[in-house]
Amino acid sequence: MTSTAQAPHGSAEPLDTAYDVALLDLDGTVYLAGAAIAGAAEALRKAAAAGMRLAYVTNNASRTPAAIAALLVGFGVSATPQDVVTSAQAAARMLADRLPAGAPVLVVGGSGLRMALRERGLRPVSTAAERPQAVVQGYAPGISYSLLEEGGLAVAAGALFVASNADLTLPTRRGSQPGNGAFIQVIAAATGVRPLVAGKPQPPLQKESVLRTGAKHPLMVGDRLDTDIEGANRVGLDSLLVLTGVTGPAQAILAPPEQRPTYLAEDLAGLLEPHPAVTSQDGTHRCGGWAARLDGDRLELTGGGEHMDGLRAACAAAWAAHGVSAESARSAAERLADAR
Repeated sequence: MTSTAQAPHGSAEPLDTAYDVALLDLDGTVYLAGAAIAGAAEALRKAAAAGMRLAYVTNNASRTPAAIAALLVGFGVSATPQDVVTSAQAAARMLADRLPAGAPVLVVGGSGLRMALRERGLRPVSTAAERPQAVVQGYAPGISYSLLEEGGLAVAAGALFVASNADLTLPTRRGSQPGNGAFIQVIAAATGVRPLVAGKPQPPLQKESVLRTGAKHPLMVGDRLDTDIEGANRVGLDSLLVLTGVTGPAQAILAPPEQRPTYLAEDLAGLLEPHPAVTSQDGTHRCGGWAARLDGDRLELTGGGEHMDGLRAACAAAWAAHGVSAESARSAAERLADAR
C-alpha cells in the first residue's frame, strides 16, 4: 500500500483531534543533538491534552526506550518506555521471526540493540568466534573498528545481516554527521552483502509502531523526507513534515512523489492547528495570500502572508508538474524566508 500527496492536504480541524496517535520522529523533530527544539515540549503537552496519544518512533538504535523516555521527561514531555518504539525493536522482531529462540546475534551497536534482542529471546554476542547466526548493526557513537571487523567476519561466514536503519546522516547542531547508513557500508563493501533494513523508510518500524500503539488513524510526524515521509507513504499513513531538522523549504518543493508529505508545518505546533487547503485553477495554486505557478520548469511565487501558506502553494505547483528547477525552488524558499 502506497500513499503519495499531489498537493499538501487541508484539514478543517486541528491534527491533534483529526488523528488518534502521533508517531513522532525524535532527532530533528522533538530534539536536536540532545537538546529540546524550541516549543516542542509545549506543543506535545497541548496535543496530549487534546486527546492525541504520543508515540516516539526513532531510527536511532543506540538508546534504550527507558533512556529515551527519561530524556523526554527531562525536556518536560510526559513519556514512558512504552511510548517509545525504536528501530532496534523492529530489527529484533525481524530477527526473532527468522531465527530460533536463543540464537546468538552479533551486535555492532549499543545497549538499545542488546536489550531489544533479549526481549525477543535472542542472545547478543560480540565476536565472530561465537558463531552468530546473524549480525545486527545500529548507530552508536563508540563503534570501533574491531567490532566492525567481527561483524564483517560473521557476515562473510554466512550470518544473516540486518541493519536497524540506513540513514546516511544524523542532524546535529554542528550540521549533518555520518549516520548508521554510512557505517553499514563498511561491512557491506567488505563482504558484498547488503543488509535487510528494519528502520524507516522500510515498513518494519512503521508496522511495529502501529502494533505497539494500537493506532486506528495514526499520523507520522518527522523532519526527513527520505525516512519519515517515505516510510509513511510506503505503508499508507498520512504524514506531517516539520522543518526543524534535515529538510528545508527548497527540499520540500523538490520532493519526489514517494517523499511528499500530507501536511507541512514549521514545527510541532502544526499538530495544534487546522491546515488550510490549497486551491488550484488554470495552473495557479493558491493558499492564503500566496499564488504559485510554473513557467516551464521555473516556479513563480507571488503574493504574501503566512510563509507556510506560501510553501504549501509552492509545493502544490511543483508537485503537479513534471519537474521544477532546483534554482527556482531555492529562489522560492528565499522569498518565503524574507516573508517570515
